[in-house]
Amino acid sequence: MKLPENKVWSGALLLLLIVVCACQPGKSTKEPVASGQNNDPWEQAAAILKEIKAPEFPEKDFVITSYGAVGDGKTNCTEAFRKAIAACNQAGGGRVLVPAGNYYTGPIHLLSNVNLHVVKEARISFSTKPDDYLPLVYTRWEGVELMNYSPLIYAFEQKNIAITGEGTLDGGANETNWWPWKGQQHYGYKPGTPNQTDPDKRAALFRMAEENVPVRDRRFGPGFYLRPQFVQPYRCQNVLIQGVTFINSPMWILNPVLCTNVTIEKVTVESQGPNSDGCDPESCKNVLIKDCFFNTGDDCIAIKSGRNADGRRINVPSENIIIQGCSMANGHGGVVIGSEISGGARNIFAEGCTMNSPLLDRALRIKTSSARGGIVENIYMRNIKVGQVKEQVIIATMFYEDSGAFVPTIRNIEVKNMVVENGGKVGVLLEGYKESPVQNIKLENVEIKNVQKPYKFSNVKDIFFEKVTINGKPTTVSAAVKQ
Repeated sequence: MKLPENKVWSGALLLLLIVVCACQPGKSTKEPVASGQNNDPWEQAAAILKEIKAPEFPEKDFVITSYGAVGDGKTNCTEAFRKAIAACNQAGGGRVLVPAGNYYTGPIHLLSNVNLHVVKEARISFSTKPDDYLPLVYTRWEGVELMNYSPLIYAFEQKNIAITGEGTLDGGANETNWWPWKGQQHYGYKPGTPNQTDPDKRAALFRMAEENVPVRDRRFGPGFYLRPQFVQPYRCQNVLIQGVTFINSPMWILNPVLCTNVTIEKVTVESQGPNSDGCDPESCKNVLIKDCFFNTGDDCIAIKSGRNADGRRINVPSENIIIQGCSMANGHGGVVIGSEISGGARNIFAEGCTMNSPLLDRALRIKTSSARGGIVENIYMRNIKVGQVKEQVIIATMFYEDSGAFVPTIRNIEVKNMVVENGGKVGVLLEGYKESPVQNIKLENVEIKNVQKPYKFSNVKDIFFEKVTINGKPTTVSAAVKQ
């Protein structure tokens, strides 16, 4: 066929021919659709990494003991931290240095150009008295914005902030203080005492969000029992968390919200309390989580973007997130997306990770619902070693918790080079809606051993297995789909 000479018509006709050819029966591709222009999605990951740069700080130290801090584990150092951070910020930036000792404090609020540096012999021990975390601050709690207790470490609309060193930050949470607020006896709750499950507490926040009550009027704090996060930079740019250890958190531990350019590297997280997610990037862009260790009471890494109506109101996805070389022990999932995912998630890459624990439920977990809605797409994992999981190796479900009128989308997931020694109850569990199937899923060079049920699919489309072995038997996608 001879194309017309007119360049506009030539281009249009060529595009039409490409579309027609691509739609011919029997010509479907077996490759997940990458979000960028490259055929190999990992080339996009390399490009994202080039955009993520850790902040740098002037070589000035502001030692907290010079501002009144005493490292005896008893003296309240809240004001000393505040003064040192303010002085550092006003001088143009540097390190707020925490020397050897145990420093008891209330909330720490970081300011621009401040690196909170905790030396190896230092510990920051946080108060467990709720009133110490007043006044209320603008925050996000389980995916909904509100005014609530300050997180233990908090920053609002700041640039170039960091927590570094080799020291320990101890949230002090246990069965005698924050954890019983969950309302579960396993965490110290005593029947008849108030907790977040009372109908006018947690549920009241979610009702306000559905009714679009202004955030400044969603005032919680005393009497509502909504536990604070450990670390929450909010609407910040250029964030670094490196080297330190976090233990015993009231709930979510590392929770950057609406941030860009975040690096979390060589961090240890240990907390077995309720909702003790290790790292929750929420509606963030360009995030690197590298060489970290997670041993948690909930998901190890959980990527989020807001709950239900409030997530749709803000409508900011989590995107361009790179996870490298991390180790996961206890947790509900190793790499998790959801469930507060109404703003969507895309371009998530995880490689070179190890996962192993009888108390680790899943390796890759995607959880959403028709109350959440949103689009989860372009999820890539490679070179993953799994010792033991308890529930599923890979799960993508649209039926987590609540239902509603916002049917979600889950598509474009690729897992390559994964070996699982003990696969738990189900190797691969995929469940979507008839009108919105879980689609375009590829497993390549995956071996799952010692699993009770190889796979369980419901409403799926375009599932591809290549060199997949389950319980020692080569597994084809046709067998899986026709179960």
